[in-house]
Amino acid sequence: MKPVMFDEMLHNGGAMTPEAARPHYQDYARWLGRQPLQLMRERREQAELIFRRVGITFAVYGDKDDGEGTERLIPFDLIPRVIPAQEWAELEQGLAQRVTALNRFIHDVYHGQEILKAGVVPAEQILKNSQFRAEMIGVDVPGGIYSHIAGVDLVRAAQPDGSGMTYVLEDNLRVPSGVSYMLENRKMMMRLFPELFAQHRIAPVAHYPDLLLDTLRSVAPGGNTEPTVVVMTPGMYNSAYFEHAFLAQQMGVELVEGQDLFVDNGFVYMRTTHGPKRVDVIYRRIDDDFLDPDAFRPDSTLGCRGLLASYKAGKVTLCNAIGTGIADDKSIYPYVPKMVEFYLGEKPILNNVPTYQCREAEDLKYVLAHLDELVVKEVHGAGGYGMLVGPAASKAEVEAFRAQLVANPSNYIAQPTLSLSTCPTYVDAGIAPRHIDLRPYVLTGRDVRMVPGGLTRVALKEGSLVVNSSQGGGTKDTWVLEG
Repeated sequence: MKPVMFDEMLHNGGAMTPEAARPHYQDYARWLGRQPLQLMRERREQAELIFRRVGITFAVYGDKDDGEGTERLIPFDLIPRVIPAQEWAELEQGLAQRVTALNRFIHDVYHGQEILKAGVVPAEQILKNSQFRAEMIGVDVPGGIYSHIAGVDLVRAAQPDGSGMTYVLEDNLRVPSGVSYMLENRKMMMRLFPELFAQHRIAPVAHYPDLLLDTLRSVAPGGNTEPTVVVMTPGMYNSAYFEHAFLAQQMGVELVEGQDLFVDNGFVYMRTTHGPKRVDVIYRRIDDDFLDPDAFRPDSTLGCRGLLASYKAGKVTLCNAIGTGIADDKSIYPYVPKMVEFYLGEKPILNNVPTYQCREAEDLKYVLAHLDELVVKEVHGAGGYGMLVGPAASKAEVEAFRAQLVANPSNYIAQPTLSLSTCPTYVDAGIAPRHIDLRPYVLTGRDVRMVPGGLTRVALKEGSLVVNSSQGGGTKDTWVLEG
């Protein structure tokens, strides 16, 4: 029996014609039908050349025995993912609701722990979680906001009737990456196909750096109206270093490493050619463990000594907050709909994917019996690593993973293998459907705001459901049509 599929552009997987296109894609389909294949090939080559010159690369790990990363270009696809205005309005409402509840949850976990007392979330899954930072208990952060920048991964899955339903696949609340590719993809499409932007009313995304800077400034300690903001990077060998440098440049702020900062009299300063300058807000792209060798890993050379004490004293704001990872742990993900109801008194607008928690005996029993049908993920995993896609795995891979799962069941969750929606994509053989997801970026400061769209990631390998750049996935421009 042929699996049910949902294509974002075409009805019933039809031919690449305006007649087969969904209403919001019809004008684009007419335009695409007039483009010679050779011209589109040339545009692909031009995009690759420009991206290579700009240095938009991503380090992919695991290809070599020595464990060192390989710098690769993230493949860019010329066919955009198009979202109609009404659909985006509903997504935007759901994203704001979800991130607001998650911020309330993190605040509660480090303060009254009311959700634990109510038994909505099991206390041991929080208090014994490696992402829980006891150092943050009782610490008040500006506005009660912990995740100022969130990347929420959305997928649309085909339903038996051929329709598509949107699910949240995971919440990225620590140091979500990829927004620079969203911005560069849009610039590339406008450069290659300016006529498309004259023909379509496409909502802009170029103001994201302005929104980000405004968000960061809004949470400065003590209500400072002219705060100094910096982007803190682990350094040029980090896989997302391009993005760190890009965002600092776009916001007009300094890009710093831990060695550029020091704490004096409780305040954080950066070293400059004109002498020390006080820092008020740090947009940090470094994991908690490496931020302060006095407080966390003593062997860290990436952080700044005394940073935690300054933070706890309210003399500097860290974005995102220390301890935020407790809310994007995959073992906590199943409870997010209950958080929405507990904190906001509302029904969740966005659906979770049904999830089995392997720490639970009955769930583990089911997962072990259906490993070849499920997607199994490490609760702290990221980048597509440490996971099993059952239907795509060999018997040997399934059995090897089974041994890992039995040895440490609490380290894993499992989900049904969704039939992710597809979008026409340029591949070597021409245009073919490939599975996609969407990562919108939600900014929380004085208000919850986001630019229309996000980063659409595409699994370039035929049949693959893994869209991560670190696993060879590509990206598309995301168009939200203005009403």
